[in-house]
Amino acid sequence: MSDGPPSVPFTLVDWVHVPNERTPGATGDSFWRTVQLPDVRLRIVEYPAGYLADHWCERGHVLHLLEGVVAIEFVGADEQQLQPGMTCRLTPGHAHRLRTLGAQTAVALIVD
Repeated sequence: MSDGPPSVPFTLVDWVHVPNERTPGATGDSFWRTVQLPDVRLRIVEYPAGYLADHWCERGHVLHLLEGVVAIEFVGADEQQLQPGMTCRLTPGHAHRLRTLGAQTAVALIVD
């Protein structure tokens, strides 16, 4: 037994200090703030109005929309729209891509 307080695994991210990297899309450029931890990648991503991803992704994600409106398009399935405050889980192995809807920049927290 230890005499001191238990050790708690804890990671604090101050997003203000995470560099913003431009990532080109098919239309528009997204801006990623990325933190790579040993077991998970965390991102705050800004998608401008008129943005469309330049590829179909098959990686699994959890996406929580903070601002704006987006559509998640799927190969062989109906697209889904997300409003601020909504969260979706994108299952690995199922092709999807994101596009913004409306005139506002969309901002998402993505965990993968």
